[in-house]
Amino acid sequence: MTKTFLLLIVSFLILTLQSASSSTIFQDDLKGWKAGVAKVKITPGESLWMAGYASRNHTSDGVLMDLWSKALVIEDSKGKKGVLITNDLVKIPKSTSDRIRDRIGATYGLTRSQIILNCSHTHSGPVLYDSFSNIYPLNEDQLNKVKAYSEKFENQIVELVGKAIGSMVPAQIFAQNGVTRFQVNRRNNAEALSNNINDLKGPNDYAVPVIKVVNKAGEIIAVAFGYACHGTVLDIYKFSGDYMGFAQFELEKMHPGVTALYFQGAGADQNPLPRRTVPLAQQYGRTLAAAVERVLSEDMRNLEPVLTTAYSEIDLAFAGLPPTKEELLEIMKDSSPTPGYLKVSAKCLLQRLERGETLKNTYPYPCEVWKVGDQPIFALGGELLVQYAIDLKKVFGPDIFVLGYTNDVMAYIPSETVLREGGYEGTRSPIFTTSWNTNIPATILQEMSRLAEKAGVQPVK
Repeated sequence: MTKTFLLLIVSFLILTLQSASSSTIFQDDLKGWKAGVAKVKITPGESLWMAGYASRNHTSDGVLMDLWSKALVIEDSKGKKGVLITNDLVKIPKSTSDRIRDRIGATYGLTRSQIILNCSHTHSGPVLYDSFSNIYPLNEDQLNKVKAYSEKFENQIVELVGKAIGSMVPAQIFAQNGVTRFQVNRRNNAEALSNNINDLKGPNDYAVPVIKVVNKAGEIIAVAFGYACHGTVLDIYKFSGDYMGFAQFELEKMHPGVTALYFQGAGADQNPLPRRTVPLAQQYGRTLAAAVERVLSEDMRNLEPVLTTAYSEIDLAFAGLPPTKEELLEIMKDSSPTPGYLKVSAKCLLQRLERGETLKNTYPYPCEVWKVGDQPIFALGGELLVQYAIDLKKVFGPDIFVLGYTNDVMAYIPSETVLREGGYEGTRSPIFTTSWNTNIPATILQEMSRLAEKAGVQPVK
């Protein structure tokens, strides 16, 4: 074998090894996030009873804008997935939420800690079965329609997650908080005087959390964003996503091909004021979309492809014992101007007792924490008051994202101050005749801290 031939062989081997090494490095560089997004229209195809206002006295009479459910699936470098599902609905009851998440788990191999099921809390969406259908005076025909719609909705969500998983592509994920200030603390500022108030009072959280997902070409494929403010601009009888729906519409119009997902924050005691007109809902939607667009246009934190999640359900106690059969009968017989929904609720609770069920004095409350790269996401159930976001940010920093209305919306979740003061948000629980125990804020915050530690989220110093 000649010396020249040996040199050629050695050179070939060196080049081959270098090529293999370069290929390995390139492949390693490609190991990152994958993401997929999908959406489905959930606008009812017929007139249904609407959710959110006890004063409504008939079914819907049209559509102002379509309602949507949307799913964003992310997968980290080790193959762990998380799915954020947003819905243009006022609430999803525990029974429905449990079935949806269990079916997603069974079909796609996800645990509850990997699923965030959030509602925008629009008061212009339909009633779901086993939710407000127990409060409104629905006749048998209306109840059957609500049940059929609810069953279809469940199937749509399970299929939606599958479509999002099937659309996953290599991606980068970014996060940052923006700001806008049209929320008003409704407990501390009179709505009738809102046009003339120069000194707004009460706790607030004006943050606009934003998540941006881009593909390999640098094109935005999804934007998830939130705000802590009730979806109560509109009280008409036409379906719509309220200001949150208009915000999503504006962002998708500005970015053709992008899916915009809205998640509700800790806005249970925050109202958009003034309100009650379609132009105002459009104005707030454009204002929120502009806040998101500003964040998208500036530098955002690039999140490392690591996802950790933690979930639990804790027993929250009521202040007293559940109502007895005799107490419920007395409420139903009361000839005083007792609100109609209280009598309907009493009837429903009485029916549960007559079926042999037991009314418990605690409620299983869902708590969840994600860490997406270095972005903590805290997701809590119920109509969460803003003080919870404030308290969590004091411990874990101002950049965390806080979601309410997640996985189960059973009642208002008042702060210590509101429990002490009472009033609309302070006296309501899943058992309407009694309030929550005064220890629930401490119990919730302690559990969220425990889950944060489990997910690797550290308190700020």
